[in-house]
Amino acid sequence: MLVLTRKLGESIAIDDDIKIVVVQIKGKQVRLGIEAPRDTKIHREEVYIAIQDSNKAAAESSIPTLKTLAKTSRAS
Repeated sequence: MLVLTRKLGESIAIDDDIKIVVVQIKGKQVRLGIEAPRDTKIHREEVYIAIQDSNKAAAESSIPTLKTLAKTSRAS
C-alpha cells in the first residue's frame, strides 16, 4: 500500500484522469474531493462491500432458479 501525506488543498493524481483533493480536515475526519471520468465507479468501502455481497447473493439464488427453469422446459 502506498501511503501519502497531503495537506488541506493538496491533491493526488492517479493516471491521467483521476485527481483526489483534500477538501476539509475536521477532527479525525478528512473530506476528499474526487475528479474522475463519469464511467469510473467510486464507492465508500462499506458501500462497495454491500454491493458485492448483494451481487453474490443474487448470483447464488439464481442458480437454483435456472435449474428449475431448465427442468420445466424439458418436461414440456
